[in-house]
Amino acid sequence: MKFKATSYHFDLLKDNDRVSAFFEAINDYSGNNDLAYDLGCGSGVLSYFLSESFHKIIAVEIDSKAAECASDNLNEFENVTVINSDVLDCNFRQKADLIVCEMMDTALIDEEEVQVLNHARKALKNGGEIIPKAIVNFAELVNMERDYIHWDENAKYEILSNTVNYSKIDFKDEINPDFEKDIEFKANKTGNANGIKITTVTILNDNMVCGPTPMFNPPLLIPIDEIDVKCNDLINVKLKYIMGQGIETVSTQIM
Repeated sequence: MKFKATSYHFDLLKDNDRVSAFFEAINDYSGNNDLAYDLGCGSGVLSYFLSESFHKIIAVEIDSKAAECASDNLNEFENVTVINSDVLDCNFRQKADLIVCEMMDTALIDEEEVQVLNHARKALKNGGEIIPKAIVNFAELVNMERDYIHWDENAKYEILSNTVNYSKIDFKDEINPDFEKDIEFKANKTGNANGIKITTVTILNDNMVCGPTPMFNPPLLIPIDEIDVKCNDLINVKLKYIMGQGIETVSTQIM
């Protein structure tokens, strides 16, 4: 099936690893199949996957052009309804067996995944599922070429420490978007540390994990005050950000 899409969502569709991971996770779902919500549906590709097994799918998309594309792509499926709305304005009157919400980004900083799920989770049936299920965030101390926050695409940097698993977020839990954590790194090289690298791994379900892909949570490089480190030094960095409110909320402090 050829999908109409905005330029941004066309790039998402070209990310085969991302699309195939969600396809497999949806196919792997084995719960009740009366109703599914696809929140932030974009061009509607995930609703298309859902349409084969669910009696009813409600797909919500805030962007009017993307919602129009989704409506055109899915108009032959009588079990799919596309709504052009902000999810946060939706009053979910029906309980869903499954919520799919692929508004993902590194550490959930830029996209409103947390706000959307905190709002929509009350519309999930007891025993219902959310795809993806959770994320795990990792951090490393680095020496990076640029002195501003950026994604690691075509960026030069050197990793100077161990990898720290600094948080796990389960999407069935109420999530506080105000994140703050003291992270202890152990240097494994001598050098000048001037940043940290954040990598997010997505747990789609109990059987499937998806790491960063070109259009799915590319690692984020965040500057810190420069500090010379030697092998085995312990460096403590306070990391703060507000999930869903953008990279401008990110701050660091060497403790």
